[in-house]
Amino acid sequence: MVVLSSVPRVVVVTRSTDYENLLVQHATRSQAIFFLKSRGQSLEEIETQHLKLKEAVRVTMSIIPSSWRRAYVEREMLNRFLFEPLDYIVVVGQDGLVANVAKYLDEQLVFGINPNSDCFDGVLVPLSIEWLPDLFDLAAKKTCQVQKRTIVKAEMDDGQILMALNELFVGHRGHQSARYKISMKNKEENQSSSGIIISTGTGCTGWASSISQGRVRKLKLPRPEDNKLVFFVREAFSSVSTSSALVQGIIPRGEELEVRSEMNNGGVVFGDGIESDYIPFDWGKKLKVSVSCKKLNLVSGI
Repeated sequence: MVVLSSVPRVVVVTRSTDYENLLVQHATRSQAIFFLKSRGQSLEEIETQHLKLKEAVRVTMSIIPSSWRRAYVEREMLNRFLFEPLDYIVVVGQDGLVANVAKYLDEQLVFGINPNSDCFDGVLVPLSIEWLPDLFDLAAKKTCQVQKRTIVKAEMDDGQILMALNELFVGHRGHQSARYKISMKNKEENQSSSGIIISTGTGCTGWASSISQGRVRKLKLPRPEDNKLVFFVREAFSSVSTSSALVQGIIPRGEELEVRSEMNNGGVVFGDGIESDYIPFDWGKKLKVSVSCKKLNLVSGI
């Protein structure tokens, strides 16, 4: 039996910087400078961004009340980190990092800190570091402002589940034509396409929005807190054996989009653009996509 502490814990989540990745690749700072200079680039801006992020992490850690517990985890370790139900998650970095951590959470409060507003939009990291002391106090009193953002869930017929905050991709990992049978309500058809995008309202500011702009028949895209999803089939091809009528639609909470793979190999399902974290989706496998009962609890302000 695991006994959880009643003392609050703050988990600070960040990721490796481009500067750190360059040092790993080239071993030394001098070698990294030489590599970039030979291609007409400079290390200065990359190093400045690195220092801003590290300083933001340092300040964040210093703000955590001394009587509280703390933990630090980088993105690469998220799938091996054990989050506790009452954790406060402080994400320091770009917007996409919030999406990376969201699928590992169970409705814990998430504080998104933008360490560099010149580089990151801040849609999912809207907070300033100096707000944290007041936000921690309000969170403890359960009075802070929280956005409940919808999450999409993909469930395979073998029990595997994948969550995503922005969108899911269903298709072929080699960008070949994906073949499958798609169905929703009383509509069903065999398709060959460049894959299916199933997006939440949060994701509708990105990939789904780009696809929607090119459609003749426009759909009203959901907002981040709406209990609904939108799906788009990319470049569906009509032939003697495939159709292209069921190429977009809204999936309300309580309904499902079903897909059955007809790909001999290479079929995948992945979320939020992380192609390496995929579920194989080969011939005969069935997938159900729906609105998850879980939400991302994103702290939006004081």
